[in-house]
Parts: sequence; structure tokens; C-alpha cells
Amino acid sequence: MKYVVACMDVWTPAVRAVVQHAAPPELDLHFANSYDRTEQMALVEHAAFMLPGFAAVDEAMLQHAKALRMIQKWGIGYDSIDVAAARRMGIPLSIAAGSNASPVAELAIALMLAVYRRLPYVNRVVREGGWPTSAMRETCFQITGKTVGLVGFGNIGRMLARRLRGFDAELIYFDARHADAQTEQALGMRYVGLPELLAQSDIVSLHAPLNTQTAKMIDATSIAAMKDGAVLINTARGGLVDEKALYDALVSGKLRGAGLDAFDPEPPARDNPLLTLDQVVITPHAGGGVFDNIDNVARHTLGNIMRFVRGEPIAPADVIIPAGPPSTGG
Repeated sequence: MKYVVACMDVWTPAVRAVVQHAAPPELDLHFANSYDRTEQMALVEHAAFMLPGFAAVDEAMLQHAKALRMIQKWGIGYDSIDVAAARRMGIPLSIAAGSNASPVAELAIALMLAVYRRLPYVNRVVREGGWPTSAMRETCFQITGKTVGLVGFGNIGRMLARRLRGFDAELIYFDARHADAQTEQALGMRYVGLPELLAQSDIVSLHAPLNTQTAKMIDATSIAAMKDGAVLINTARGGLVDEKALYDALVSGKLRGAGLDAFDPEPPARDNPLLTLDQVVITPHAGGGVFDNIDNVARHTLGNIMRFVRGEPIAPADVIIPAGPPSTGG
């Protein structure tokens, strides 16, 4: 029996080919050509499984997908999915925990280095005929010897800590849950409260999920608590940051710079003032978007779908809504 899988994100032919190659014969992959609402609704109408990445999944879409058996997120962040509606309707939801930790961690470091070494600015100036060696020496910095604070210490945070150890930085973290002592010792991490992390960190790197507790957690008040000249890195979700407060802090010089892979909304408006600042390095929410990790994510996500088909357990870290009867709660 074939099961239709609605691959809801728009992928290039090369990416589609890798995902298709990873698919077991039981799965019939249908690929989106756009994020147009009408097309997305048609794509999911007869699908047994949804595979959204950036694509939004709302209650109307869930009701339209009459054959739907499960939602499998491509990646980990599921704030674009109406989880409450899925839970009420008894639709299981799984993620691919840890599948993109390595490339996101690498991008976080790339953004740290790009901000500290002013790479977009100096690249532009040199191409325009300048040679700002003296100016760069005065305004550039290294990660070595700095304190890096990780807000969120899941798979990505831990991978980033592992990568950062080679930079001889002091590493601290804040998370709703403490890591065990063995993990902290192995990664050279120290747990602190969020106020202490903001006050001590030269670089604050965000790796928290977006929810009602974390929305706009980096606002004017929290920025005021940060060290003068600190750098903010966000490879998580744009909604974690009050963008106006961040802009004000960058213009005033309170913060040295920012590396942003996430905005709210996405893509950012053309007149977003953050786009005008040389001290802001921007990437298009592409932390996990590296070609040599596609097969890994595909096998993880499609593997979860096949485990569901076969009635086999899915790893607890991946399960957001377990299989079961619809919720009777409010």
C-alpha cells in the first residue's frame, strides 16, 4: 500500500531528488511548487501525512485533509503548526529532534565570527576599493576569552557548546531544565539564571523554542541588563526578539552587533530598519539548510512516518502529540 506524503515546503529539484532517494517504497511523495494557499490546500487534501517545514498548518487545513493520519515536522520548531487544533482532532505530531543541530550550531558560530570580524562591511569596502586594515584592527574582536551565554540547551545548544570549546571561551547556559552534571562537565558548561547570563555574556546566543513564555524574551528590559558591547545571535525564532528594542540598542551602541537567522515576520519587511545596519549580519532562516544534511533529515522524518505506519514507537524526544484518541479538553 502507498501512503501519500505532502511535502509542503518549496524545494529545488536537487533537494527533492535527495528526499525522494531517501523515501521507502511505501511512501508516495507529493512536492509543493509554492506556498500559495490554494495549492497547499490541494496538496494536503488526500495526504495521509503532512511534512511541513516553514509551511504553516492551521485548523482549516487540518479539517480539509480528510485522510490525514499524522503530521511530521521537517526539523524541530513547530510554532507554525496549530498544535491545539491538532490535539483536539487527535492528529499525532512528531518532530525530528537533533536532525539539524550540527549545521545550525555551525551557522551560529559563523554569525559570531562575522559580527566580531565585521565581515559584510569589510567585504563591501574592499570590493569598493578600500583597504581598511587599521580600522578593522581597532573594531574587530575574537571569540577566544569571551563569555558565551546560550539561552536554551537542547540538541542545538549542546552541539554549539561542543563546537565552541575549541575557541577557549567561557560557556554558560540558561534553560528551563538543568542538564545533568555529567553533560555540563563534558561540555564545559555552567548553569546560571537568565539575568546572570545576560549580565555576564559577551555573546548571547538564542536556542529556545517560541512559545507564550519565550515570546519577546529579548526586549528593552533584557537588553538593558546585557553587557555594554555585547553581541546577540538568533538562530532560533524571530519572535524571541523585540526587533525595535534591538534596533535601538544597536544604534545607541549598547550592543556591538547582531547575527540574525530569524525574523518576525519572515521574510522581514523591506523597510525593516535592522536591514540598514552594517553591524547586523543576516541570513534567511537557513541554519539547517545545508545540502549534505538533507539526507539525514529526510531519513529521520520519513523514518518516523514509517514507524507510525508499522505501529512502532517513535523516539520520545520526537513526539509532540502522541497517537491516541482526540482530546476532550478545551
